[in-house]
Amino acid sequence: MQELKDKIFQAQSEGDIASLYVLESQAHESFDEDTLMAYYANILDLALERLTNALENLDKLDMNEVQDFATLRALYEYAIEHYSAGSATDASALFEVLGGISNDEQFSIAMSVHRAGCDAKIPFDDFIDEYVDMVATQNGGKFYISTFKKEISQ
Repeated sequence: MQELKDKIFQAQSEGDIASLYVLESQAHESFDEDTLMAYYANILDLALERLTNALENLDKLDMNEVQDFATLRALYEYAIEHYSAGSATDASALFEVLGGISNDEQFSIAMSVHRAGCDAKIPFDDFIDEYVDMVATQNGGKFYISTFKKEISQ
């Protein structure tokens, strides 16, 4: 367990979100729920710091760069948490930022669909059931919901 903690501390001190995701399954096997929550909070803190730096420097996050990819993943998961918890306004704002900060056109388009679902006040479960093609999304190998059955009319 100490070896895992040392690896996590090293990754955190280096701001290495990707390594933290690599250690994720070990963390799940080793840590209690409170420690896991702190683990994910650290990932989110690092992602928010990287987002802030990108915004301040007017940079785009590059989906092909491992730390940018991990940053987008962490922030997407955070936005989905908000959406699934019923905080559609907060989620919509996060999806808008994500779509604008990424250099990946497919990701940006998917974020606009997520944002439209939030803005149309579609509950998360209904969004998943009615608009998301989950089989195609899972087969697509993306970390985000990427394929949709139909458009969201506003």
